[in-house]
Amino acid sequence: MIKTDILIIGAGPTGLFTVFEAGLLKLKCHLIDALPQPGGQCSELYPKKPIYDIPAYPEILAGDLTEKLLEQCKQFEPGFTLGERADTIEKQEDGSFIVTTNKGTKHQAPVVAIASGLGSFEPRKPVIHNIADFEDKGVEYMIKEPELYRDKKVVIAGGGDSALDWSIFLSDVASEVTLIHRRNEFRGHLDSVEKVQELKNQGKINLITPAEVIGIVGDKKVNAVVVKQAQHIEKEFEIECDHFVPLFGLSPKLGPIANWGLEIEKNAIKVNNALDYQTNIPGIFAIGDGNTYPGKLKLILCGFHEATLMCQAAYQIINPGKRYVLKYTTVAGVDGFDGTRKEAPKAVVKAID
Repeated sequence: MIKTDILIIGAGPTGLFTVFEAGLLKLKCHLIDALPQPGGQCSELYPKKPIYDIPAYPEILAGDLTEKLLEQCKQFEPGFTLGERADTIEKQEDGSFIVTTNKGTKHQAPVVAIASGLGSFEPRKPVIHNIADFEDKGVEYMIKEPELYRDKKVVIAGGGDSALDWSIFLSDVASEVTLIHRRNEFRGHLDSVEKVQELKNQGKINLITPAEVIGIVGDKKVNAVVVKQAQHIEKEFEIECDHFVPLFGLSPKLGPIANWGLEIEKNAIKVNNALDYQTNIPGIFAIGDGNTYPGKLKLILCGFHEATLMCQAAYQIINPGKRYVLKYTTVAGVDGFDGTRKEAPKAVVKAID
């Protein structure tokens, strides 16, 4: 059983900033996310795309924002359960909650903060009639352990940043990498497109366009994929491989959280924005893109604001009757759980003659 003060469902920007705000109140956090790494959409969908509305950053890449948020909250030593989806929640006699993931990992906390954005992300699967037969038997929709592909033949399908970036990365890991896209043009970062072109010229990546994978061949595991190529004359052929990785993005779904007894409106969780973003269930809060209230704006900076107020309410739940006096970090400094301290330089006391 993993025990913490605030259990955060979702490790996107809002969830990560919650760790920092909770840490200022001496509250420990643990985060659950279905994705294999922190950052939410910023890491998984558009890590190299710029964001222009983060305070103090005229422009920052989504992936860089994630790194800075992780750096900011590192001193408060958050725990992570990644690659697992929060499935069930049970309220205990002492008022705390036990949240169990789809892999059976149990977490207990007096406060639950749902910061899952638009929900858990499900992979967009290609329309291949027998693809389900090979899931986890050579078909993977996300790359979690790159070493799994060491010295293997890998076919990647897709035309976005994930397909390009993983093709580049695995070109030094796998024995053979083939990238297949249904168009000649790629919708990815220019640096990545140019790098794939360079690796293709060096013979380190096989590039097949315009084409798509229409079938999988194998017995108990993937042995090959069937490719349909559209040029002047359509043709079909097989490519031997050990792994087929279709990277067509992720589709957001509220998922099992929709069955937790929360008040839902248009696939979002209703909260009390007049006070603390608490849901209809005391002790469960919803912050970030996944909540709704009059005037709601789905912006990262709004999620940061909601997280800050939510942590103040969480403090009162965890420490009933205890008064907390808000002090600016410029005055009080920041004491990390790891023993570090950050504070402004003290004024020099000196008399004037």
